[in-house]
Amino acid sequence: MVGRNILEHPTVSAWHILAPGSKELDLTDAGSVDAYVAEHKPDLVIHAAGQVGGIQANMAHPVAFLERNMAIGRNIIMAAHKAGVKNFLNLASTCMYPRAAENPLREDMILMGELEPTNEGYALAKIMATRLCQYIRREDASANYKTIIPCNLFGRHDKFDPKHSHLLPAIIHKVHMAKEKGEETVEIWGDGTARREFMYAGDLADAVMKAAGDIDALPELMNCGLGHDHEINTYYQSVADVIGWDGDFTHDLSRPVGMKKKLCATDRQTEWGWSASTSLVDGIRATYDFYLNEATK
Repeated sequence: MVGRNILEHPTVSAWHILAPGSKELDLTDAGSVDAYVAEHKPDLVIHAAGQVGGIQANMAHPVAFLERNMAIGRNIIMAAHKAGVKNFLNLASTCMYPRAAENPLREDMILMGELEPTNEGYALAKIMATRLCQYIRREDASANYKTIIPCNLFGRHDKFDPKHSHLLPAIIHKVHMAKEKGEETVEIWGDGTARREFMYAGDLADAVMKAAGDIDALPELMNCGLGHDHEINTYYQSVADVIGWDGDFTHDLSRPVGMKKKLCATDRQTEWGWSASTSLVDGIRATYDFYLNEATK
């Protein structure tokens, strides 16, 4: 999702971009990645790849979420480093923060407490990649190996299958199907009061392209988010409003909900001079349009 949104950004035409898919380049194969990066010698690498998913996928496949993501991160970072690439932008995740950390989550809180068990494998892989970038900078001051930590994302090119999707695309699919089938209720996991910060993926692409244009000015480690959040119940109602479904919501209190609150501190982002511009409703509307016209075809 993130990579495709970057490719759709209006300023991307100023760059010659290599974006190999998994059939062209297996990022879990260190030798292949080494050879690819050594051959092309890019000016900048943006690491936006990985095996991703929501709570269901993370809980069902913890080995893959740890092992595959760790291999991918290690391979692409070290391939760039060995090839002499000086500019590297690593995209991490707010799941790296401790489950009991005080909100808003600040960049210096990483590794200061126990991780959220429902996505611990993915978090460990992202922490490894982030630390590896920092260690490279520690050994080589000329290496701009920097990390952006996005909040939760949604948008065009998202995954909508409930087995693999994150919260907002899962909500869009559930509410759309309820409308199509004439169902009067939609179930929410938990009581719906957990809070999440969701940013439109096109806004993250905008931040990435700003960073690509002047990576020297980017902090070594920076959250990228909205600085405000909403209850899960609010996201369900917002999706229902956009789709035009007027049924009721029920709550299954036996289901896992993850962290109670996960809100990014955006001080460094603000000082860097960037903020997201897409409203929640506009983002949901654009994502639902993609769901209807492109994702299901």
